[in-house]
Amino acid sequence: MNTATHFSETIMAPSTDSNVKGENSQVSYKKDINTKTDRVLQNKKHANDIFDVTEYLQSEKDKEVIFATNACSKIFCQLFYRGDLYVGDLPEEEDLMNGDRSAEEKYSIFMRHRYNNSVELLLENIGHKAFQVKETSLCALMKFVAAEGKHPLQNLDLSEHYNFPRELLRTLVEHLLSENEDMSLLISRFQEFLEMDDVRYYVMSSVRDNIYRVMGRNKKAVIPVYQNNVFALLSTINVPSSEASKMKNFLVKQEYKLKEWKVAKLKEHKRAFEQMWLVFLKFKLPSNMYKKILVILHESIMPQMSDPTLLIDFLSAAYDIGGAISLLSLNGLFILIHKHNLDYPDFYKKLYSLLDPSIFHVKYRARFFHLVNIFLSSTHLPAYLVAAFVKRFARLSLTAPPTSLLILLPFICNLIRRHPSCRVLIHRPSTAEEPCDDPYVMKEEDPAQSHALESSLWEIKTLQKHYHPDVAKAAMKINDPLTEQEDDISELLELSTFELMERELKAERKTIPLEFDTATELLKSSREVLGVHFSLE
Repeated sequence: MNTATHFSETIMAPSTDSNVKGENSQVSYKKDINTKTDRVLQNKKHANDIFDVTEYLQSEKDKEVIFATNACSKIFCQLFYRGDLYVGDLPEEEDLMNGDRSAEEKYSIFMRHRYNNSVELLLENIGHKAFQVKETSLCALMKFVAAEGKHPLQNLDLSEHYNFPRELLRTLVEHLLSENEDMSLLISRFQEFLEMDDVRYYVMSSVRDNIYRVMGRNKKAVIPVYQNNVFALLSTINVPSSEASKMKNFLVKQEYKLKEWKVAKLKEHKRAFEQMWLVFLKFKLPSNMYKKILVILHESIMPQMSDPTLLIDFLSAAYDIGGAISLLSLNGLFILIHKHNLDYPDFYKKLYSLLDPSIFHVKYRARFFHLVNIFLSSTHLPAYLVAAFVKRFARLSLTAPPTSLLILLPFICNLIRRHPSCRVLIHRPSTAEEPCDDPYVMKEEDPAQSHALESSLWEIKTLQKHYHPDVAKAAMKINDPLTEQEDDISELLELSTFELMERELKAERKTIPLEFDTATELLKSSREVLGVHFSLE
């Protein structure tokens, strides 16, 4: 009796070894799985053994699940290679005993159903509590993606269609973008597969569609876990920078019309990348995510988009949030203005409105001054605008902590160096010598109406008597003619209060002769008035 005939008689019969766990309880799971795997691959009459192997995918023991996952990967990749899986619209499994189908066809239909069941179980295990199970399931599913690509399960006219298993990859992406579980660690593992051009392209399309489906339910809702997973995946996707990087790293090789395939064109990748990000940024985001996106926007997102100016709506919405998010959004707008010719006349007005006492206490203080320095680097800015910024910073310096003042004072001097027309703020008589009302209007939101050029930097003169010697010394520099060379403030941007105190304590000091006893502790000296009348002894 040949194996195909025997299979037709036993395919729907219960396996003689289906209760192997009960009968052979003392046999290790590895030996059991290996034995069943070999039997399935060596002889079709043992096809029912696949039930025992896939049953381990639902085991409560992680090691058993992992071992069974690798076994399923081995079995079905072999069946793909042999052509033993049914190709076409899959008939119902209940119909196997009816009709005039051959034993070979019944076998291929049966194993195709087992394959589909295994894929479902592996997708469930993407959400398993153990990371090793997640990772093994992910790798097995990507092997199935490659196998389906090489041996399609649908009848395709390859002269008109491309054989990439988009549906399987779409479902995998759907499970990675969980709404309830943080999948960032597994997504970082998935990054390895995103280096392949075809996988990357179809993942971008799948992510775009998934965001539409999930976020489209309630456009005003925020789904933090889901959106964090989406961001984790989006931030790992990098499109090649130029045509020189030809698209040739494919998981599934295409033999026909390769040059006409969208996946082989850089502009199509950029378009898919752009659509993916724009859809994500279209919906309301958690506040902490705005910062994450804006920090990487100018380096990782804009250069890979075909038309970065489409980000204007997102950047404008981010600015309206306020605080550090507003400043970071202006960085993106600044790039659009200078590199992509965006017309945005209110840019400096919005930047000016961000200057308030809180800038000295935010987490992004160093980045703030770094960006403002870039924004005001052009020597073609009008004098009234630069003067307004100089005066605003000078007024804020009256209440700023010493660490911020050591940044702010040389920063003000640098602005005046770049724009000599603002030197009038230094040389105009100060209010200390010639009392007068300061014409500068601090509350004015429009720098053009602030009357800054009519004022003077009396605030800097005041800081020359600051209690901290380094601040007083920095303020004194404005009395001397300013050199053309700008001060380097890069080392001061990250200066903390602790570092400032450490520097003072370690500084060498000259010993000065005194006419009185140096007090080492409160009320210790018997010669002091307080010591005589309020001695603790």
